Amino acid sequence: MFKKIHSDHAPAAVGAYSQAVEKEKIVYVSGQLPIDPKTNEMGPTVVEQAEQSLKNIEAILKAADLSLENVVKNTIFMTSLEEAAQVNEVYAKFFGSSQPARAMVGVKELPKGAQIEIESIAIR
Repeated sequence: MFKKIHSDHAPAAVGAYSQAVEKEKIVYVSGQLPIDPKTNEMGPTVVEQAEQSLKNIEAILKAADLSLENVVKNTIFMTSLEEAAQVNEVYAKFFGSSQPARAMVGVKELPKGAQIEIESIAIR
């Protein structure tokens, strides 16, 4: 079995899944849409959306007593890879020199009309 992780400082799951789960010191953070948990809204630009998705991941990791420094892998889903450079700038602000492994994938669409969704794996 695994432990469910939840933060009120990140948006509630929009489906039948947990914000994150932990099994054997590995925390799997579900894809985070760029929804601001205070307003339930998304910013209009990919930069604002990337920042919010990463803030949501940060809040969930904090609920697990972890930080972004524990992240070993991220997957970024984007509806337009033409904006990858802008997302890379935001990403670098959050991860700095830790530079976890990462994949960036172009997709046709994302839930709720988001431009970006980010999932993470962290190790305790």
